[in-house]
Amino acid sequence: MSQALLSLHGVHTHIGAYHILHGVEMDVPEGQLTLLLGRNGAGKTTTLRTLMGLWRASAGRVVFDGQDIQALPTPDIAGLGIAYVPENMGIFADLTVRENLLLAARAARSLNDVDTDRLDWIFRMFPAMKTFWRHPAGKLSGGQKQMLALSRALIEPRRLLLVDEPSKGLAPAIVRNLIDAFAELKAARTTVLLVEQNIHFARELGDNVVVMDDGRVVHAGPMSGFVNDEALQTRLLGLSMGAHT
Repeated sequence: MSQALLSLHGVHTHIGAYHILHGVEMDVPEGQLTLLLGRNGAGKTTTLRTLMGLWRASAGRVVFDGQDIQALPTPDIAGLGIAYVPENMGIFADLTVRENLLLAARAARSLNDVDTDRLDWIFRMFPAMKTFWRHPAGKLSGGQKQMLALSRALIEPRRLLLVDEPSKGLAPAIVRNLIDAFAELKAARTTVLLVEQNIHFARELGDNVVVMDDGRVVHAGPMSGFVNDEALQTRLLGLSMGAHT
């Protein structure tokens, strides 16, 4: 396994009076795609939000590339090269696709400052971004909005991509496009921590898997071993991947 780019050590998170994460331990290897799985309410989204500093860990350490980032404000965490695509996608509906991407390019004052090779790469992965370049983001389909959210996260080079359920509610053909896009990100050695319930995503893309339950990590290891252990899948997730091929 590659060296961990991100590690969580004994992370606890409280939201008001609720204790959500209970001593989470996790490694995200550099240059690989790690699937974060678990039943609804297991703590997956809270983990991503804690990593970005949107919710503050009450105990433990979050280490990125050797630096403890647990106490950093969210803009400083993003400045280290970490991008977050939330489940609600976080796009600006009244702005065009072009304006959404320009806002996400933090180092660019105008579109002329954006790396044209990188923009072309995004257009190859998500052709709809070029087609609807001047359209309001709020008028895009659900799948196109998800592509825009990912494009915003990738408009500048990122060392780590955190993505929360990108395929939720999308048609199978759009899910297939997203799988192909993530496969290209993997080929480019982009480090990804992906929360995803779609079994085809997990089977095709995952290098590693972390399973959470009730705010704790209950399993971590190579995806290949997890895929081949139906008893483990059923015990931890309540389903078998083999039944969803």
